[in-house]
Amino acid sequence: MCLRDIPKRKQLEEQLLHDAFHDQLTGLPNRALFLNRLAQAIQRTKRYREPSGSYLFAVLFLDLDRFKVINDSLGHTVGDQLLMAIADRLETCMRPGDTIARLGGDEFTVLLDDIKAASDAAQIAERIQQELTLPFNLSGHEVFVTASIGIVLSVEGEATPESLLRNADTAMYRAKILGKARYALFDTEMHTHAVALLQLETDLRRAIERQEFQIYYQPIVSLETGRIVGFEALVRWQHPQRGLVSPGEFIPLAEETGLIIPIGQWVLREACYQMRAWQMQFPRVPPLLISVNLSVKQFSQPDLIEQISQILRETGLDARSLKLEITESVIMEVESAAAKLFQLQALDIQLCVDDFGTGYSSLSYLHRFPINALKIDRSFVLNTGVKDEKWEIVRAIVTLAQNLSMDMTAEGVEVMEQLAQLKVLKCKHGQGYLFSKPVNSEVAGALITAHPQW
Repeated sequence: MCLRDIPKRKQLEEQLLHDAFHDQLTGLPNRALFLNRLAQAIQRTKRYREPSGSYLFAVLFLDLDRFKVINDSLGHTVGDQLLMAIADRLETCMRPGDTIARLGGDEFTVLLDDIKAASDAAQIAERIQQELTLPFNLSGHEVFVTASIGIVLSVEGEATPESLLRNADTAMYRAKILGKARYALFDTEMHTHAVALLQLETDLRRAIERQEFQIYYQPIVSLETGRIVGFEALVRWQHPQRGLVSPGEFIPLAEETGLIIPIGQWVLREACYQMRAWQMQFPRVPPLLISVNLSVKQFSQPDLIEQISQILRETGLDARSLKLEITESVIMEVESAAAKLFQLQALDIQLCVDDFGTGYSSLSYLHRFPINALKIDRSFVLNTGVKDEKWEIVRAIVTLAQNLSMDMTAEGVEVMEQLAQLKVLKCKHGQGYLFSKPVNSEVAGALITAHPQW
């Protein structure tokens, strides 16, 4: 080898070493280098324990809020420009000796070295939040962005770089749950909750395979005749160890993980089978109807119309006996919502907006989309006295439905006074514990047989 080649080779080796430990886009340290420096900080905590002295550090885990929207709307080039600009801004917030790293995507971490107290970490987090309130000018676009930040403090014991990073990540997710654009300090309860959530997700996946789900049916009653005209199908989870798990606990997790799609398909199929069986056992004119909820992720499925058509063919249920309940967010967030709603209408399936009155203020979709019915959210009826001002909201919604020739169901009916008031307002249908709580298919069948009247 020529002597003149040695400097080039050394330069190449240094470049390769740099690239191995730095992010190519921003030039910041990457995960490997960050974990290395975090390991060094952990060693310092062991070296400077009392009484000889003390050493405290903090890890910040930063995730941009709604970065995907910027990427999707303005393109990946602008997205990359934003990440580089954020890296520059973060560096202005740091002290000498602190380490900023990009883990990947829109995730950044910060190692705050040798701080005096937790308040120091909080001040840095607030400084970052303040710096991010200023707009970014990228390729002619003015972009605003916020971040959720998790903070974990160094602790004595057997902490590892990976566990500290995981805890900071857990705290960051808590900040997002609390409303984004804020920071949260890690505590042991967060870890306990995260572990429990992971176990619940594992159990939820197994529940699909083991067929642990059940459908409960809540009657929908005509307020004109006082008779049952249909049921809403509500999924329940019979956990082998925990017993009946609240939908409020597992439905959000099913939504987040995408498990709501196979669960929702199963619910729709089973509910249609059950309603067809009841119609054959209890022939009526008009026949009983079944209402089934569709989530945003279910509604977003490209083959949704074919899925529903196939289920109707399998079960033999007339499409006119099926009512699909969707929230306002489904209509407003799903790009192909209009086309799918008109396709469902063409099948003669009824369409109902669930939890009406709690979502978007714009009502233009009621004119543009083929909506058959509105369902007044239970919050406007539940625990409402005769003179409560909430009845004015109910009156307005009922009037709106009547003017648009739509059906109307009020949820949360629990006492006779509420029923009487809804009758005065000429609300068409009611649902709630006054009539019946959600019950299994056997009890629901007994209700149909009893033919009660309220």
